[in-house]
Amino acid sequence: MLETSARLLKLLSLLQTRRDWPGSELAERLGVSARTVRRDVERLRELGYRVDATAGVPGYRLGAGGDLPPLLLDDEEAVAVAVGLRTAAQGSVAGIEETSVRALAKLERVLPSRLRHRVNALQSMTVPLTGGAAAVEADTLSAIAAACRDHESLRFGYESGDATVTERLVEPHRLVASGRRWYLVAFDRGREDWRVFRVDRLRLRTPNGPRFAPREPPAEDLAAYASRQISSAPYRYRCRVTVRAPAEAVVARMGPSVASVEPLDAAGCLLLTGSNSLDELAYWLVSLGMPFEVHEPDGLRAHLRVLARRLAEAAGG
Repeated sequence: MLETSARLLKLLSLLQTRRDWPGSELAERLGVSARTVRRDVERLRELGYRVDATAGVPGYRLGAGGDLPPLLLDDEEAVAVAVGLRTAAQGSVAGIEETSVRALAKLERVLPSRLRHRVNALQSMTVPLTGGAAAVEADTLSAIAAACRDHESLRFGYESGDATVTERLVEPHRLVASGRRWYLVAFDRGREDWRVFRVDRLRLRTPNGPRFAPREPPAEDLAAYASRQISSAPYRYRCRVTVRAPAEAVVARMGPSVASVEPLDAAGCLLLTGSNSLDELAYWLVSLGMPFEVHEPDGLRAHLRVLARRLAEAAGG
């Protein structure tokens, strides 16, 4: 009986790691006959797991059932889930904090002590940066994700940075997470162009709009595209600078919501950012502490010379 139970657990673990498994390969992995695999699959079905037979080469697939059956996690997966739940309990998605705490309590109750120590160590050495970003309702994220998946248009009111509210009809493509903020990359039907929207600033209207045929996305790397749009596009001054330092070092100083960084070579990168103030641009660039060359805007070079003279005078130079 013990041997059979252990084999069932191993079979379940295998089914969870891949979409489709030929019956012959399962039998080889488990060291049993194909007939034994069929019996074990029936036992899993009796326990509430939906195991479907696959067409073509005889095999099996773990399907979604009416109820969520127990999941088998390896050590790394268990640690990742526990840390993720702790983060969600503090997090930027409103409405799931209590649910995350309940799920975390169930998980930590069964975690081996060695894994519990790893989770505690990682969490105790991590300081969350709180404040600044408004939490997003979990239902809003779910509704947007479903519209992206089903190619359904979204209608929403959108509040811009100056508190102006406009009505939008968009074809949603992908959600992008940046720090504590969520963004929607979508094709704006009214403006006939791609846009990046802050999810905490939109208010969904119901019902959704009509279905649409997916368009070619604005970029292959949507995370980099969203970073460029939110860091420079909305501002009066769009700044393009070559920094004579590795891209990794610049990214460590300026997050994706502040600037977009593109490597040029091992020792240099192109930095794109924006601001409504030349003083603010100068501050960010000088605070990098790295050599740089300004390409645009034209007024920034003259402004930096003025600031350099003022600083030299203040220092008695």
